[in-house]
Amino acid sequence: MATEAKYSIVREVGRGSYGVVYEAVVSHTRNKVAVKRMQCNVPENVELALQEFWALQSVQSQHENVIQLEECILQSGQVFQTISCQYRKSDNHLLLIETCLKGRRCMDPKSACFLWFVMEFCDGGNMNDFLLSRTPDSQLNNSFMQQLSSAVAFLHRNQIVHRDLKSDNILISHSPGGPVVKVADFGLSKICQAKVNVNQHCFSSACGSNFYMAPEVWEGRYTAKADIFALGIIFWAMVERITFRDGDSEKELLGTYICQGKELIPVGEALLGNPNMELQIPLKNKKSMPADLCRLLHDMLMFNPKERLDAFQLEIRIRRISYGKKRQYS
Repeated sequence: MATEAKYSIVREVGRGSYGVVYEAVVSHTRNKVAVKRMQCNVPENVELALQEFWALQSVQSQHENVIQLEECILQSGQVFQTISCQYRKSDNHLLLIETCLKGRRCMDPKSACFLWFVMEFCDGGNMNDFLLSRTPDSQLNNSFMQQLSSAVAFLHRNQIVHRDLKSDNILISHSPGGPVVKVADFGLSKICQAKVNVNQHCFSSACGSNFYMAPEVWEGRYTAKADIFALGIIFWAMVERITFRDGDSEKELLGTYICQGKELIPVGEALLGNPNMELQIPLKNKKSMPADLCRLLHDMLMFNPKERLDAFQLEIRIRRISYGKKRQYS
């Protein structure tokens, strides 16, 4: 990275189909940061990178449970240009789209085109690995549910629909008061028009991760309430430690599903096939989940999005559940 005078990359900490994440340090302060590199070699990748930028810059430094963007850097060949977080869809956006649409595929490293995101560094890894490396803890689960509900309500209040909520896309930062969750990975997010109710804005492109997708997402017509369904899957899996093994990575992931013989069917897909199906919540130990939490999960996972809680109702309800009590963590 040609900005190594300002940042020094220490190591790679994550890699996916959309980019590579590194641990780095700010040269003059030695503070740790996370640096995410997204290659912009085709229009689809450009769109993912820019959606992440628009979402993060629009809510920069406003909520402790949303990952903080420090700055964004556009690399074109050997030239690096800082993109101001005050920009909207400006000439930088149009230039980047135009570059890719004209077919400059970056086969030559000297003409490579990337977006580099410099973000706060989360020392606890992702929520999936963090939870599965520890014994179940109702107080910790309660804290995470409250933090995530607050974060999603904040995003929806700011017209941002995440569209890919899952435990792998939630990071953990240690603090004196206990672990702090950070909603991250906004590549599939969308910003709705300011004058439109976020729960009425309809999307038509099915996207996300299968095990967390609401029934209506499978059909390709959905609203922000799809994020609540995904949270419901996360909360249910977190409380009961329900996991599945990802077919591609072979990694154990938190997620709830419906068993049909030996096949694991995502809850949303199963509900789409049988809208009258009664979800068995809790799935395991009947004594492990109080009635108010059970009702909350049912209300988050309703087949009909009109009957499902929205983020603002969830934020209020989650504070009232009897499951777990807040305490300090070391």
